[in-house]
Amino acid sequence: MDRSDQTPAGTPMIRAMFRSVKVAGQNEAAPWLQAKVYYPAVYRGTAMEKNTGALPAAPSPQPYPVAILMPGINVSAESYGWLATALAEAGFVALIYGWVVEEMPGMLSLSPGLDVDALKPEQYGQRPSATALHSLIADLASLNRSGPLAGLLDLERILLGGHSAGGSVALFNARPDWFPGLCAVFSYGSHSKASTMLGYPEDTVLKLPATLPTLIMGGAEDGVIAASSFRYGGDGDAGPDPVGPLLRSFDEGLNSKRGDCYLAIVRGANHFSAAWPADPATGRPFLDRATTRPGQDIRADLSALVLNFARGHVLQDKAAQSALLDLLQTPTRIAVSARR
Repeated sequence: MDRSDQTPAGTPMIRAMFRSVKVAGQNEAAPWLQAKVYYPAVYRGTAMEKNTGALPAAPSPQPYPVAILMPGINVSAESYGWLATALAEAGFVALIYGWVVEEMPGMLSLSPGLDVDALKPEQYGQRPSATALHSLIADLASLNRSGPLAGLLDLERILLGGHSAGGSVALFNARPDWFPGLCAVFSYGSHSKASTMLGYPEDTVLKLPATLPTLIMGGAEDGVIAASSFRYGGDGDAGPDPVGPLLRSFDEGLNSKRGDCYLAIVRGANHFSAAWPADPATGRPFLDRATTRPGQDIRADLSALVLNFARGHVLQDKAAQSALLDLLQTPTRIAVSARR
């Protein structure tokens, strides 16, 4: 029998397991969400592995830090598999998820989990608006007790990230007093301007917690943010702006002098550059502008920004911190605009 195409025992690889997570609290009509957990694994060639495809985690001298990636509205969790894989290759355990829930009356959608009432003027900042996050962290704790990742998760080092609405939810809830273990947060295509439908005056920029190292990223060609400007008012003579809400979220919303908060407006990227493969049938890609660089180059740049930020501020890797600054200080290479 020809066995030349079989994977040799001892081969390292990235594997993932599926989870069904019960969400406690407000959404009794949709109590379950589906998650996928990526982790560094090693193929040992056992009969059980060949039969089930379930591989043990790769040995590690230290528990793996964790990354939780929050999706945009109606963007499939699998669209973030490329970034979850990159994080797992960098030594993280990464979780992506999808939750179909009715958070606005009559609108059933795939969601990061958002309590809209918690964003209203009288409630904002008083309680969490991330309705799935407690349950996701609790499920990771159960994985740390039994199964292939038992004892291998460092739940005191959690990186929280998100895209679009998921990124805003991540930024709004980046508080270790609400979610113990959070130690850094990043977003792409997200901002903190407040919808007038929630009762805010036009052109309001919500204050962000500014308690953690923060990386805010966006695309210079973000047509979705530009087309959504009517929600927030205050366009003025300039008209819809694809990057202004991100700049103001960093300058006015974050209002941090910590020295570990960063902004990168990525050259040639659009709103959905963080989601791949593209799915034009869901979400609002029909509002987006065309990218002006190849998608694989943009994703490589996003990956470099996220991984150096993660290594630098979750793992406290000084070389990664320096590499991140180098990326941000060469605006002709990656960013149209970059700030620290």
